[in-house]
Amino acid sequence: MTTPTTLLILGASGDLTSRLLLPAIAQLLQQQPERELILRGAGSDDWSAERWQKAIHDAFATVHAEDQVHRVDGSTYVQADVTDRAALSALVEGVDGGLVLYFALPPAVTAAACEVLLDVTLPTGTVLALEKPFGKDEHTAAELNELVTRIVPENQVFRVDHFLGRSTVLNIMGVRFANRLVEPVWSADHVESVLVRYDESLALENRARYYDKAGALVDMIQSHLLQVLAILAMEQPADLDEIDLRDAMAAALRATRIWEDDPRGSTRRARYTAGTSGDRPVPAYTDEDGVDPSRNTETLAEITCEVQTARWAGVPFTLRSGKALAGRRAEIVVTFRRVRHLPGGFTGLPTDGGVLRFTLGPDRIDLELNVNGGDDPFALRRETLSTPLGEGTLLAYTEVLSEILDGDVALSVRADAAEQCWRIIQPAIDAWRADEVVLEEYPAGSLGPADWATSA
Repeated sequence: MTTPTTLLILGASGDLTSRLLLPAIAQLLQQQPERELILRGAGSDDWSAERWQKAIHDAFATVHAEDQVHRVDGSTYVQADVTDRAALSALVEGVDGGLVLYFALPPAVTAAACEVLLDVTLPTGTVLALEKPFGKDEHTAAELNELVTRIVPENQVFRVDHFLGRSTVLNIMGVRFANRLVEPVWSADHVESVLVRYDESLALENRARYYDKAGALVDMIQSHLLQVLAILAMEQPADLDEIDLRDAMAAALRATRIWEDDPRGSTRRARYTAGTSGDRPVPAYTDEDGVDPSRNTETLAEITCEVQTARWAGVPFTLRSGKALAGRRAEIVVTFRRVRHLPGGFTGLPTDGGVLRFTLGPDRIDLELNVNGGDDPFALRRETLSTPLGEGTLLAYTEVLSEILDGDVALSVRADAAEQCWRIIQPAIDAWRADEVVLEEYPAGSLGPADWATSA
């Protein structure tokens, strides 16, 4: 890390940069005093040098890293059309050392910029960091993959999924593989069901331009939660490097499909109506600025999948995410099967054989067990063993940026995995577009539609 790396952010005047990338850069510099980074920004907005420096300072302040601002004092910002060959060439001209091109851009602009990059000379070893979504279906994802690998090799492409930088998601591998109590029972023989849930209390929050074309299914399940499923379902890799880990995840995704190949019976969708979040009124989704009601965009989506391998066949993996719900609930719930036989005489018989729950932010692991004792020694009750893991030492984007700057793509989405995620959800997209699945409604600030299961 003694050789400076240039991080060139395309779309530097956008929300993603100020809200996520710059705070992550600040934290990374704080954690790694030996890191040498040259930060450059380019965007469509006409920002002065002072405006760019203020954006940096304000973002660094959000993670209490104002003392690190001096390390990017030479940072520059250029107003540029990144889909113009001459403009892109000028941006990368004169870069000495490693270069990371971070596309903090809408998908269509990213694809157009990559087309232009085919005719731009890049420094050896240049890394391309692409934000999701990767394409808009399996076919366009394959086209984009073919395009970027004409610019640089696959091992220099980092498809960003910040969920893979979350401490809790990474902790799953430790719990799975390092515990004799867990490793032997991580299969259909002992697991009854798996739930991956990411519910938010936030509503649209001025993101209609992107979200109304994506919806909860594409925004969260296709891009994030299927990667979590892959970590839960993969076979144990020989190593946690970019080859073995991503091979194992890709194999799990190739074996995944919607439950019983029935998107009408195994998927659900809903959209919020007017309501209240906390003490704040929330308008109906269709009344939000920039929303086209005719699109029938869902704000809550749920799909149930099966991983058709010897380890997992017959176990439902339910992935759910939504906005404007009663509260934030981000968790992974592994429910174990009931024991085969329970001696007569026990009361309060359990409905399952225990639950292992991973909670994201603040991070926590809970093991729910059936125990007896107390006033009635034969009465079974549920007790929880819990260990808090805190908020995590690093922001998810900090971990991701560290990997990108080091040229380690182990925590990125590989080309084939990106295509598989689209393949998995395509039957649901087709069924929803054909109105074969009812678009239900729920009041903002509620638990969701009344007939949906809301707890596990």
